[in-house]
Amino acid sequence: MPTFSSIFEKDVYKGLTAYPKNLSSKYFYDEKGDKIFQQIMNMPTYYLTNAEYEIIETYRKELANLFDDENGFDIIELGAGDGKKTKVLLRYLEQNKYNFTYQPIDISKYALRNLKESLGSELPNLKVIPQEGMYFEILNRLSEYKKRKKVILVLGSNIGNLVHEKAIDFLQNIKSSMNEGDLLFMGFDQKKHPQKIINAYSDEEGITEAFNKNLLTRINNELDADFNIDKFLHWETYDPETGTAKSFLVATEDQNVNIKKINLEVSFNAWETLHTEVSQKYDDQIVKWLATKANLKVISQFKDSKCLFKDYLFSI
Repeated sequence: MPTFSSIFEKDVYKGLTAYPKNLSSKYFYDEKGDKIFQQIMNMPTYYLTNAEYEIIETYRKELANLFDDENGFDIIELGAGDGKKTKVLLRYLEQNKYNFTYQPIDISKYALRNLKESLGSELPNLKVIPQEGMYFEILNRLSEYKKRKKVILVLGSNIGNLVHEKAIDFLQNIKSSMNEGDLLFMGFDQKKHPQKIINAYSDEEGITEAFNKNLLTRINNELDADFNIDKFLHWETYDPETGTAKSFLVATEDQNVNIKKINLEVSFNAWETLHTEVSQKYDDQIVKWLATKANLKVISQFKDSKCLFKDYLFSI
């Protein structure tokens, strides 16, 4: 394998030389991708954001009491994004004089910059400590911090981007950064009518298609490639038996792509797939199984009024 100057280069090379071809959805998020995702969260068919927003708004007082500690606590959010839902909780905590700090972690420097600016405007007295980077590198550092309680937030069903085996690894990594008394508050999108799930990821406006195709645009811009974006079709599938939604970009004709920066030429056959994302759906039994495998305990759960989404609270 060639020498690479970034993890992005390495992952693109590995994914496009694999069979079947694949790219990680974590690379959707550059400055343009962040903006497209904000549009997705505002789509009527993308129910996840509003459902979890309702949960946090409804249970903010109960959550604040569960999170609180006599020595204060630190909220550490993985994949903070624009913080729309988290702000509901942060505002309540600040208004009611809880002793806490907020530490958003995100791979996107653009998301962190925008979040810090908006919090500075909306909650100017809030102590914000943004941290850019990979989740577990930062969590490993934070695991040494034992002065007071940590509350780790993972909202938006981010865990759904992982197949079960990797989701267990993800939970185990989080668990290894937790000390006695720390909590994990995590969102899990629930199984529901299959068409509702399909509609959430395959909107008529083409916003989700643009989000997926932005990954190819990013490779063009950052790795000097020549993907023809118009020669790929966005396609969504959902298997109600396994609870797995999958996103693909499908080549509509035979084509070759040259990626100069990593010295790679990739051939696509007509109708060959490029797998870009997994969006796993859950029920209580699956979540409990995942927690058991990761040596975590489910101590509470919260759902929206339509039972579309749930947030679970875990301890070690």
